[in-house]
Amino acid sequence: MAEENETPQAAENAPGGQPEQPAIGKDVTNMAMLCHLLAIFTGFLGPLIIWLIKKDDAPFIDRHGKEALNFQLTVLIAMIVSGLLTFICIGFIMLMVVWVADLILCIIAALKASRGEEYRYPLTIRFLR
Repeated sequence: MAEENETPQAAENAPGGQPEQPAIGKDVTNMAMLCHLLAIFTGFLGPLIIWLIKKDDAPFIDRHGKEALNFQLTVLIAMIVSGLLTFICIGFIMLMVVWVADLILCIIAALKASRGEEYRYPLTIRFLR
């Protein structure tokens, strides 16, 4: 099934001297994008399910799934710490900052995935490599 989704092109040199990137199929980019978008609504569960089901279909989905999962686990840890800090009032501000950053970064990652580009979330603990 990976053959249908990723159609590799010959690694010929482009005019700039850089090898051409293999074309990535629309199904592959959609699944990678879905990893990031589901994270907005389901936390780490959406990316985990997509990654476990589709990781062997295409390396692009594997990379984006791991990235989304790592980021959502980092966000979960930040939310727990922020929740604990609500007892000294700074936690309320931190909860909002983490939530807004999660929303914005997930949208950026989904847009990059839909274009077939790689994306790495900033300040992410790499649980899966």
